[in-house]
Amino acid sequence: MGWWRALLLLCAALAPLCAALDNGLGLRPAMGFNTWNAFRTNIDEKSIRATADLIVSMGLRDAGYVYLNLDDGWSERNRTADGRLAANKARFPSGIKALADYVHGKGLKFGIYGDAGSMTCAKYPGSLGYEEVDAQTFAEWGVDYLKYDNCYAKQEQWVIDRYAAMRDALNATGRPILYSLCDWGVADPWLWASEIGNSWRTTEDIEPRWESILKILDYNTGLARFARKGAWNDPDMLEVGNGQLTSGEQRAHFSLWALMKAPLLIGADLRTIHPDSLAILKAREVIAVNQDDLGVAGDLIWMQGANRVYAVPLAGGGRAVVFLNLHTTGGQYLTSNITVYWGQLGLPAGRSALVRDLFAEQDLGEHTGSFTAAVQAHDVVVVRIMPVGGVQGDTWRPWHSQPIYEANGGERTARQAGARAGAGALAAGRRMGPADRQHAMFGDAA
Repeated sequence: MGWWRALLLLCAALAPLCAALDNGLGLRPAMGFNTWNAFRTNIDEKSIRATADLIVSMGLRDAGYVYLNLDDGWSERNRTADGRLAANKARFPSGIKALADYVHGKGLKFGIYGDAGSMTCAKYPGSLGYEEVDAQTFAEWGVDYLKYDNCYAKQEQWVIDRYAAMRDALNATGRPILYSLCDWGVADPWLWASEIGNSWRTTEDIEPRWESILKILDYNTGLARFARKGAWNDPDMLEVGNGQLTSGEQRAHFSLWALMKAPLLIGADLRTIHPDSLAILKAREVIAVNQDDLGVAGDLIWMQGANRVYAVPLAGGGRAVVFLNLHTTGGQYLTSNITVYWGQLGLPAGRSALVRDLFAEQDLGEHTGSFTAAVQAHDVVVVRIMPVGGVQGDTWRPWHSQPIYEANGGERTARQAGARAGAGALAAGRRMGPADRQHAMFGDAA
């Protein structure tokens, strides 16, 4: 069989995936603000305009946070007589177009929320069956970002078909709109969503609790290989500045999301945010890891007991490393010494490297072979490691430190074929069985 016949058969199996998203967006993870974590559905145009003003005056726009996104609750409970979505008249009397114009006037981009079911999660009108008219409405309003949720759809209304329908409708408008899928990871979107959206939620909703952040972090282990420029894993929005998280826990949350190349969407009320939380959100050298030109996501490379090391390659041959201490804060010993060895990072063991603390923005000197960080409980140390003289032909990726994902020759080919078979099962609308999942889980997307 010729290669072109094989390609046609593959496209037949993956029909919803073969017409890829075509918006040129998301080459770096999105940065901005989303209303949900701070306000839930209690949003109005006054608070959104005030938030836009604060994003600018607090220096967040200049730090890279350019999207201001409405979440659920912005619309009327019913569509108009001609079947269109409409803003809630009491809370958005000027309309969405005027609000988008205001946001754009601040040098920001405007995002909105929709749902791939018959209703949104808060029971406002969904877009199922209205994809074309809703996409055109969003484009006419000047929308730049769409978060697309997954509530109120019947089991037989296959998730990939519903998300692909809105992708095609957005493409047809001719307006570049960043497309953020939110199926909570229930259909393993890392296997298929890169051809449909610019990002995809990998988990349940985040909460402003340490336990929630760690649970979501663990669920994302092993997913870095599926991310790439224009297509990112999304472990949900930031809780920096919310709840009772300590400063160390907020640093850990922010730096790990940055390293995983997650979208960085602020979820705190900027009117009352603590200065320490604001400083974390504006940590420019940590943000630089998230926005690095190489476009590779980071992942867990080592763990022992309550100590973990996460790493990501950077453009120019450097590495960013996050040392995480999960020991209980009430314990007798609050500090752990955690070491990363150059071999774990794909660097020659005898090479000297310059180490820099990214939160402190302070050089830590030249080290050879390894670096040890003293890390407080429920906190992190975040460093950049830059080999002296650079690295030629650098191809190291964080999943190379996870032997379970390594395969050679025929075994590698078999596992890749298994991953494609898993995606084919999803596209064909049948549920994946245990054998499908076993192969797809070990697929190498590189």
